[in-house]
Amino acid sequence: MRPHVVAATALASLGANKLRTSLALLGIVIGVAAVISTMSVGRGTQQEVLSQIESLGADLVYINPDSFQGFEGSSLTLEDAYALLDPVFVSTVKAVAPESNSFGQIVAGREEAFAQIIGVTAEYESVRNASLASGQFISQLHVSSVADVAVLGQSLSEQLFGYRDPTGRTVRINGRQFTVIGMLEPVGQGFGFFDERVIIPITTLYYRFEPVRTVQGGVSVQSIAAQVREGASVDKAIREITTVLRIRHRITGQNDFTVSSTNELVETVEETGRTLTIFLSAIAGISLLVGGIGVMNIMMVSVTERTREIGIRKAMGARRSDILSQFIAEATLLSLGGGLIGAAAGIGVSWFADDRTLAGQNFQTVVGTDMTLLAVGVAVAIGLFFGIYPAMRAARLHPIEALRYE
Repeated sequence: MRPHVVAATALASLGANKLRTSLALLGIVIGVAAVISTMSVGRGTQQEVLSQIESLGADLVYINPDSFQGFEGSSLTLEDAYALLDPVFVSTVKAVAPESNSFGQIVAGREEAFAQIIGVTAEYESVRNASLASGQFISQLHVSSVADVAVLGQSLSEQLFGYRDPTGRTVRINGRQFTVIGMLEPVGQGFGFFDERVIIPITTLYYRFEPVRTVQGGVSVQSIAAQVREGASVDKAIREITTVLRIRHRITGQNDFTVSSTNELVETVEETGRTLTIFLSAIAGISLLVGGIGVMNIMMVSVTERTREIGIRKAMGARRSDILSQFIAEATLLSLGGGLIGAAAGIGVSWFADDRTLAGQNFQTVVGTDMTLLAVGVAVAIGLFFGIYPAMRAARLHPIEALRYE
């Protein structure tokens, strides 16, 4: 039989029992829609996290004290951070942004909040991409003079001052009066807790609130973000930073600090995202498997009901391959039709859920051509796999036995 005749015959057979065909399609539709929607959520979440990481600064190397060295306090100092700017020993570092943090009570008039206090230098604004909504950022003069000035995150500012510009107003941080010199742009979803912070000079945090001792002496810092020069190797920057700090700390054995990069964090997020997507897709794939079993059931019933028809066709000269191709065509059309409808439904659900908030969680979805083709392809393969047995059973029927079937 010619392909177009086989297709037309298969369509006519499926259309003869529309309810049964619709129920068989439903399993495939739900399976494909579930796979596409879950994969789009997984990929969207991954891209959202990656964009938030990139917004905090690209090509950064992070230096942190090693918490397993048994020393109570920080092994890093402000002088360590500035030493990384020496072009003779560290040619790959463009700028550094040391920081320390604490928590405290922030009071403005009758309003109060408990927030994170971050001590920074002037370079923090450019290294960590901190954008200002109003006012100015911490300057080097503020750091050197241990000034009592503060920059508020937007959420914290709204808690204390409503929607008024906080610049020029005063707040009390742990009982000490500070002048607000600026307000940050909101960071938003994913890193929204940054919007609830207050930023002050790192020296002010050290001398006024957190005089944490260090092995080397000097102003302690809890982390250093080093920005790598454009075109420079991050791995080389890590090696240079490690060498300088080992010399400064007189280390002969294990380091009392750790060095990591944004690239490592991005790779971790990508790997986690892929694992999450595969896991979600595997769960949704169970629906496809159930849909394939439904196709097989429908095809088995169809073979049983059309036994006499098969006998008549064989008696009139139809070959085994003709019967086999007809039932395989029916299974393929069922799975392909269900896959295409399910793909449209999955894309629609993904577009509807994109950037919507459900149960306090904002969803970001990304629909790709690859995931759509994969879901439809798997649906067709499953339908074809489960349709082969009923087709072979129909093709093996003896014409005389088929004609005698009641």
